[in-house]
Amino acid sequence: MANYIGPKVKLSRRVGCPIADIPKHTTKRQLNPNGMHGFRGRRLRDYGIRLNEKQKLRYHFNVMEKQLRRYVEKAHHIKGNTGEVLIQLLERRLDNVIRRQGWARTIWAARQIVVHGHILVNGVKTDIPSFSLKVGDVITIKPGIEKLLRENMESMAGLEVPGWVSFDPSTMTAKVDAIPTSDQVPFDVNMNLIVEFYS
Repeated sequence: MANYIGPKVKLSRRVGCPIADIPKHTTKRQLNPNGMHGFRGRRLRDYGIRLNEKQKLRYHFNVMEKQLRRYVEKAHHIKGNTGEVLIQLLERRLDNVIRRQGWARTIWAARQIVVHGHILVNGVKTDIPSFSLKVGDVITIKPGIEKLLRENMESMAGLEVPGWVSFDPSTMTAKVDAIPTSDQVPFDVNMNLIVEFYS
């Protein structure tokens, strides 16, 4: 199945929380259901609660169901807490790191920057959004995109760059210094419920 290209605010409304850190998604009005009285529907059962958490994670990182399933299987085979490992794998995706730097306002914009070939990882052009970064990897940009990225960074002046990535604004270079931990992820999601959903 192809990537979702429909209205994105609809996804935030569906899961009941903003999946992107832009005003379009974060305003309270956008999160309320449509209609004069805001039809709420039925109360979720256990399965529905777990499904909603899983969808939240999927929409936030812009991954398809099949991809997320593969990430969960991979996390199962890596030593440590499955939920913690899963969030680390998703956080280290190239498109997500670009979003966390503030080079793109949303995950969809970050994905487009990567796919169009504007990003270099360790000096090599990388146009795969799901590329998994390792500790020590250096991310640079091609000269033609610098103006756009600086404008994006100015429009997101209050954004905090995560502690596991170092950034040099003068050269527009980022470096992965460590593996991210769950408390460094600025998105509230219950990973235990997601692991239970897939188990």
